[in-house]
Amino acid sequence: MKLRHIVLAATMAAAGITSAFAQSKEQFFPVLAYRTGAYAANGVPFANGYVDYLKLAAAKNALNGIKITYEECETAYATDRGVECYERLKGKNGGATTFQPLSTGITFALTEKAPGDKIPLITAGYGRSESADGGVFKWNFPLTGTYWVAADVLVQHIAKKEGGFDKLKGKKVALVYHDSPYGKEPIPLLQERAAAHGFSLQLLPVTHPGVEQKAAWLQVRQNRPDYVFLWGWGVMNSTAIKEAQATGFPREKMYGVWWAGAEPDVRDVGDASKGYNALALQHGPAYDAKVVKEILDVVHAKGQGTGPKDEVGQVLYMRGVFGAYLAVEGVKRAQERFGKGKHMNGEQVRWGLENLNLTQAKLDAAGFAGVLRPIATSCKDHMGAAWARVQTWDGKNWNFTSDWYQGDEQIINPMVKAAADKYAAEKKITRRSAEDCQS
Repeated sequence: MKLRHIVLAATMAAAGITSAFAQSKEQFFPVLAYRTGAYAANGVPFANGYVDYLKLAAAKNALNGIKITYEECETAYATDRGVECYERLKGKNGGATTFQPLSTGITFALTEKAPGDKIPLITAGYGRSESADGGVFKWNFPLTGTYWVAADVLVQHIAKKEGGFDKLKGKKVALVYHDSPYGKEPIPLLQERAAAHGFSLQLLPVTHPGVEQKAAWLQVRQNRPDYVFLWGWGVMNSTAIKEAQATGFPREKMYGVWWAGAEPDVRDVGDASKGYNALALQHGPAYDAKVVKEILDVVHAKGQGTGPKDEVGQVLYMRGVFGAYLAVEGVKRAQERFGKGKHMNGEQVRWGLENLNLTQAKLDAAGFAGVLRPIATSCKDHMGAAWARVQTWDGKNWNFTSDWYQGDEQIINPMVKAAADKYAAEKKITRRSAEDCQS
């Protein structure tokens, strides 16, 4: 048994990862994962990409001598289990650096806890849309996009296809959505756009986990919408595509959010998935990216890969990679102010995340050329970027089929401020002062 422990410690040290009991300076990254349950097919590649990037960052001494540690906790996408994991991990190994819930429901719950614990939450591409307002949501960071951005971009895209926003008048859009905080997030934005442009919006909720959708698609058949937007996750996505085929609704008229646009959603559906569209949260598959090649060379080639080699570069794997990248960059930015080679606490990391300036040159140098666009945050803007594009499944691969779109600030910003102000009033939160923004 002693020999086994020595070998294990040596292996972890080779990857730059310290064990929980190692007596050295470390930066602890909790990993809220779901490798079991109805959403495992989508949760697993994200978790694998997240952990693999932490291993890569550790091997490259990304934190200037501070060793990177992590621990997974299984949430099964359940809010109560997510909160339990948060409570279990928040104080370990010198304190949690940041949490990434990978669940809007868990995010809602942790939004109430993070300010007291002074631990930032990264919710890249999900969570509360109004949390982009850093003046109210000091500890939330919906980096690179929210569901209001996603919904806005989809409306922009179908308007472009129709020949202009004026051509949307009289059109019908159906939203088939996961009946949870996640699925309900785009509704206010879509209602705003529907009122402005004169299209009708049909809301079709689907109960967890999403395997029973016949009632929703019967309504699609009866109402004959011009477009269907899909806000699904896990098995709900592939089920929706199959139901669309059975109903006779053209997949070319279906558009999923960026959590309904990955390989597990389409690869087992066969020809029925051809022509299906989904948003890309900046990136799609990225097999040729430099960061992917580094992970293969530095992590997988040494037998330290977290999952199968053939998933490296897939959509959700890359989502995990850039989630971990954002967390590491938050620490690095904090070190620039508070001291390189020092452990950063939650407050310091929050400052780092609030002052990110990931230029294209920095992203390219980190291996994300062609994968990510610049991300710059501030006290007021905790999102940092609002870019997306559309990808289409051809039966074998995802291919980009649109130019870049940017969420319309004239539509989104007033909604964000109004919702943030409402939240602040309900929770008796005072907007941050200019002085607090420098802290």
